[in-house]
This record gives sequence, structure tokens and C-alpha cells, in this order.
Amino acid sequence: MREVWGRVTRLLAADDPETGRLTRALLTLVLAWSLVVASPERSAAPVWSALAVSMACWLAFVLFDGRFSPPATPLLAIGSAVAATVAGSESAAPTVFLFAMLLLYAAHLTPSMTAICLVTAIDLALMAASLTWFDRPRASIVVQGAVLVCVVLFALHRRQYRRALQDRARAMALDERARIARELHDVLAHSLGALGVQLDVAEALLTERGDVAGAAARIRRSRGLAREGLVEARAAVAALREDVPPLPDALGLLVTEHRRDHCVQAELRTTGTRRPITPAAEVCLLRTAREALTNAAKHAPAQPVTFDLSYGERSVHLTVRNPLPAQAHEAEHPAERPRFGLAGMRERVVLTGGTLTAGPIGGMWEVRAELPEVRE
Repeated sequence: MREVWGRVTRLLAADDPETGRLTRALLTLVLAWSLVVASPERSAAPVWSALAVSMACWLAFVLFDGRFSPPATPLLAIGSAVAATVAGSESAAPTVFLFAMLLLYAAHLTPSMTAICLVTAIDLALMAASLTWFDRPRASIVVQGAVLVCVVLFALHRRQYRRALQDRARAMALDERARIARELHDVLAHSLGALGVQLDVAEALLTERGDVAGAAARIRRSRGLAREGLVEARAAVAALREDVPPLPDALGLLVTEHRRDHCVQAELRTTGTRRPITPAAEVCLLRTAREALTNAAKHAPAQPVTFDLSYGERSVHLTVRNPLPAQAHEAEHPAERPRFGLAGMRERVVLTGGTLTAGPIGGMWEVRAELPEVRE
């Protein structure tokens, strides 16, 4: 029972609240009830015939609309016109049919504005003629005509509002697709670009110099680039599934995790006016920060780490500092090791249009990345 109710709830939630299944079911009940209580005294045969035709048009619309290529909305126009011809009857059923079918016709997204205006004008003329033929007072003709026009205007307003919502949703979907394409391009283009450079160098070392050791080192670096690119591609896909925090917040999460995991002091300082930056720059700076934290944990354990994120007028700077351990040797530092590490990140920063420097400064190991802010 709970599963059935869940399906019903999902069906109603996905339904159009104005022209969908629920609205049509309720209108069907209203029209059927109006037929049950209808009791025309004058010209009963024409009235009942018109009501039968209108009800047939309504049922055919409910059954066939949306199931076949030609839209079934002309059935609503026919049914409302037929009901308008007997709207002057003392029974309220023809008026209920007229208003219900014309309201749904005007609110439906399929008919054009010209068709809606034409059908409304025809229904107004037929209703006025019927009211006159049934000897209704002129005030009744004016009042019912005004109410009919108000009903159509309300339906047109709702129709325009729904179209605006659809256009907005379509524009948001296109923007999201463009964002996904841009972010995947930023990640894959830089990873594959750096990979292509390393493979070209490896090929040149083999074919022109016969340097097998150098080519093997380049191939190892290419493997590291491919591995890191795969990790970042997965991270980018995961980020597209959720709200991505701004760069200072993302760096703050890295600092908090490093402080918690290694039980060391870590601090992030931000200067300048915070503003969004390009996805390529954000991915590059986050990768640089992560690599710097990894190296600090390996080569300077139990030492504090300081992050400085600075927003300049035309560039963004990230500086990571940690004290050098007393027993540190230059040959053992990650910048000199034949691994991806900082060398690979330097290549990524260069491909992004920036610069990266890493080395000892005044007893501190400093990694500094500077990226120009490209306006999109």
C-alpha cells in the first residue's frame, strides 16, 4: 500500500497542476455531475444534444491528448463552441461546459495565441446569440461575457507564466551543460596537454638521442600525469554532483583535515576581495595546496603549515610555508626527486598561464603559485 501511495504521489508531483491528469479528472467529475443535475425545460432536445456532443469532445480529448502526434486541443474548441450555442438555457450545464473547456483550451500550451483569440471570439458570439434567443436580459449577456473574458485572461496569464518557467528551466539546463563541458575541458585539457608534452619529449629522446634512461623517466612522469589526471577527472565529476564551495572554503577544508589528521598547527589567511575564479585556476590551486600539504607531512612532520591566499587586481596568489627540518637535505627534497610531485604541478600551473616556485627561503620551505585571472 505504501508503494502504491508513493507511486501516486510521484505521479501527481510530476503532473501539470493546471492541465494535467488531476485537473482533467476533477473536471470530468464536474461535467458529469452537471449532466446529472441538468433539467432543461425549453428546447430540451437541442440542449441535450449539445451537451452530449460537448461531453463526447471532452472525453475524446482526455483519452487522446498527448498520445498522438496531432494535438487534441481542437476537440476542446469544438466542445466549447457547441456548449456556447445553448448557453442561454435555464440549465447551468451548458455554461459549465463552456467555461471549463474554454479555460483548459486557453491554458494549454499547444494552441497558438491567434487560435485562442479566435475561439474566444466565436464562443462569445455564440453565447450572446444563445442568450438573446433564450430571451435573457442584456445585463446577463454583459455579465457572462465579461466573466468569460476574465476566465480566458486568467488562463492566458497562467499559460505565459508556465512558458516563462519552461524557458528559464531550459536556459538553466543549457548553462549547466556549458559549465560541465567547461570544467571537464579545464581538467582534461591540462592533464592531457601535459601528458602529450611528456610523451613527445620521450619520443624525441628515444629517436634522436637514444637516451633510454631519460625516455623511461619521461614515461614514468607521463604515468604519474595520467594517474593524477584520472583522480582530478573523478573529483571534477564528483564536484558536478554537488555544490562546489568557493576556493577559500575549499582550502579551509584542506587545512582542517591536515590539522586533524597530523595533529599539527595549520592556518589559512586570506587577503583581498574574495571573488569567483575560473574552474581551471581553482582546480590548479587546490591541487597545488594538496601537493604542498602532502610534501609537508612527508618531509617536515610535526611542523606548522601556513597558507596565504591573496586576491590581486589581475591575479590570484597562493603561498604555502612550513619550517625546514634540521636534518633536511636538498637531495632528499621532493623538488629534486624524479617523481611527479611539484614538477608536475609546475607544469600544470604553466599550462594554466601562471608560475610556480618552490624552495627554501630563510629557513622555511615555500611553495608559491601565481595564476592570472582570465575573464570569461
